Amino acid sequence: MSEQIGLFAEGSASDKPEVQAIIERVQTLHQTLHKYNYQYYVLDDPTVPDSEYDALFHELKAIEVKHPELITPDSPTQRVGDKPLTAFQTVDHEMPMLSLDNVFNEEEMRAFDVRVKKVLDQPESADIEYACEPKLDGIAASLLYENGLLVRGATRGDGNRGEDITMNLRTVASIPLRLSGTGYPERLEVRGEVYMPKKGFEKLNQSALESGEKLFVNPRNAAAGSLRQLDPKLTAKRPLEFCCYSVGIVEGGSIPNSHFDVLNQLKEWGFLTNPEMARVDNVEQCIAYYQSLLNKRDTLPYEIDGIVFKVNDFDLQDQLGFVSRAPRWAIAHKFPAQEKITVLRDVEFQVGRTGAITPVGRLDPVFVGGVTVSNVTLHNMDEVERLGLMIGDSVIVRRAGDVIPQVVKVVEDRRPEDAKPVIMLTSCPVCDSEVERTEGEAVARCTGGLVCAAQRKEAFVHFASRKAMEIDGLGEKLINVLVDKGLVTRLGDLFRLEAKTLASLERMGEKSAEKLINALEQSKQTTFARFLYSLGIREVGEATAQNLAKAFGNLEALMSASVERLNEVEDIGPIVAEHIVCFFENESNREAITDLIAQGVRWESVEVKDPSELPLAGTTYVLTGSLERVSRTEGKELLQSLGAKVAGSVSKKTSCVVAGPGAGSKLAKAEELGVEVIDEDAFIVLLSGYGIEVE
Repeated sequence: MSEQIGLFAEGSASDKPEVQAIIERVQTLHQTLHKYNYQYYVLDDPTVPDSEYDALFHELKAIEVKHPELITPDSPTQRVGDKPLTAFQTVDHEMPMLSLDNVFNEEEMRAFDVRVKKVLDQPESADIEYACEPKLDGIAASLLYENGLLVRGATRGDGNRGEDITMNLRTVASIPLRLSGTGYPERLEVRGEVYMPKKGFEKLNQSALESGEKLFVNPRNAAAGSLRQLDPKLTAKRPLEFCCYSVGIVEGGSIPNSHFDVLNQLKEWGFLTNPEMARVDNVEQCIAYYQSLLNKRDTLPYEIDGIVFKVNDFDLQDQLGFVSRAPRWAIAHKFPAQEKITVLRDVEFQVGRTGAITPVGRLDPVFVGGVTVSNVTLHNMDEVERLGLMIGDSVIVRRAGDVIPQVVKVVEDRRPEDAKPVIMLTSCPVCDSEVERTEGEAVARCTGGLVCAAQRKEAFVHFASRKAMEIDGLGEKLINVLVDKGLVTRLGDLFRLEAKTLASLERMGEKSAEKLINALEQSKQTTFARFLYSLGIREVGEATAQNLAKAFGNLEALMSASVERLNEVEDIGPIVAEHIVCFFENESNREAITDLIAQGVRWESVEVKDPSELPLAGTTYVLTGSLERVSRTEGKELLQSLGAKVAGSVSKKTSCVVAGPGAGSKLAKAEELGVEVIDEDAFIVLLSGYGIEVE
């Protein structure tokens, strides 16, 4: 605020004492209003009535109208921006926002505790201290503060990239625009959940009902919809709260060395933390905490769907590390799903991308677990038989993990006399091809392949998806039109499309058509792993595709690989190996691949290396601060290509820290532990020694 004050003092024609008095009054109003906000939203202990707050707020606003040069970004009047956005921008998370693995009972919770001790090389009888927090049912968000000032807010997105919703998050009163107190790092990322309390949700829906607007299904949907508003003024009208649950980036300062203490520190800096959070000594106390919160779940002023347990000590978290996209040191113990009784009116069959035919139950609509459920997957005929399910039955429905609707049980004493058995189809409901069921498999499949329009559509959707070929603008609706009109019948046809043809389609136009043609052209340059994933081979997900690319390096080697050779690849067992071999033995699939290559789809071969023979195998690096010649993301990829592990925090196991300008707590920790530290110039020399030249 000092720069604005200085300009005001220099440019004002008023007497100096009057200028200074206005400046001091603005500073006092800032401090007082921030304090009242903190007492109301964080401490839940307001010390003045709303009328007092409103009077001070309007006084500040009046001064700022008269002297706009005194308006600062952290002013209490600046929570709501003036102009709506046209679209949200994408944000790359400097540190991924990972998801959590789930457990659903005490045995699984104890098994998690045993796994933790095993990795830490501790006996099963040892006690591990855990931090416990209710799992709020909202939307994860990230807040970035620089020198105490909120500079960016983003959604979790896919964990690596989210959307910049800074203007909307600024409207949430429990989010401080400027941190309170002292001692916070120069750069601090705070992560938490944006949610809508029950009372606010009920009031919002009542208002919508009175005005004839569409009602929100549950508080989570209401929170998500509120954050997706392009006009922050609309978001500001929604009763949202933000509760922090962790930190991400910490630079230019330090934080406590345990999760529970960090949350308490964040509260001192102005953040709302959950009053139910606790610290316990062992897994049995975790289970007792879980039961206690489960018993009071319905009385809480917000929705929760479980408890999150985290190993409290950060050093132990570093030792535990991560597996796939989840930390080994945290788990979500989900609450039992709410259950309701309804009637199964019919069973229909849907055809998926791989030809799997899935029975889908059509139910009398029932509100369960926060949503209205009218359709439910029955998975396969084995499940139908296990349940003893018949059309017309009364069934118990729940949302497994509070997410997926599921039939749990048939209420047999309510079965009507005209109940009908569920009979599996012998021919595909889409293309009339024969349906077959391989011995030992539960799933029946259509044999039509790309002849089947349902499989064709799903194959195109998968091929164009973000993690596959990432063809921007080619979504499910457009693919349905292209397939239905016969404009595409195999994957390579996408690259034969012409702008003129696309522009003639409903809701396309010339600009949209040209944009899609450009996106198709750009997508041709891809990676081997993405291409493999895009083909839709059964059981070959993103991670498996990466492993295959690293293990074989090129398409020819993979296509000729035997089941035995595939079994040697990480995370690939005999069933997946068989699927891969069968896929490449299919002549239609080979022709599709040849056609895609003929249309210009290309990638660089991956050099196959034994990970143990890479020059930096067995080392762990940490990147911190601002790197000028190579970004931290690029540096991470280069180190990984040399066999190094790249961690997000410094521990005794760290081999080296690469520190650029602005390096803070990680640099201090490295110096404290005696870990080797190099600057960016030395890092580039290091890379050069392994044949990697940075421009």
